[in-house]
Amino acid sequence: MIVYDLECPCGYQFEGWFSSRAGFEEQLSQQLVLCPNCGGCQVHKILSPVAYHHKASSSSRPSQAQVPVKEDSGGQELVRYLESVSRFVEDNFEDVGANLATESLKMHYGVEEKRNIRGVATEQEEKMLEQEGIALLKVPYIKPDSEPGSESN
Repeated sequence: MIVYDLECPCGYQFEGWFSSRAGFEEQLSQQLVLCPNCGGCQVHKILSPVAYHHKASSSSRPSQAQVPVKEDSGGQELVRYLESVSRFVEDNFEDVGANLATESLKMHYGVEEKRNIRGVATEQEEKMLEQEGIALLKVPYIKPDSEPGSESN
């Protein structure tokens, strides 16, 4: 079972439960995923809050600010998790590159339809977006493992 956070162009956000990613894609292509608010079928996935859970020993409780990591070779479990987050962002967000601030402002002020975007912004642009009431979520990018047969130096 997989749960997606979805949004309709009418602005309504809701949750959808599907048997698999393929099941979601099939229902979406057949226009069977409908907005409960307006009945529209032009819904799309939006970024869901993510959590990283690690089994802690019974004698210690991690604080909310900590991301516990096993003592494995260089935190490989955390690296694998961050790789999966990176893949999700790549698969579900349009890369607008250095135009992140411009595109964010256009969507914020209704010039363009809201959509999931990713890109880069300067520190000055980040501050300006914050002043405009636009929140950014910085996600660390972990390049997925090299493809088999490729060389890394």
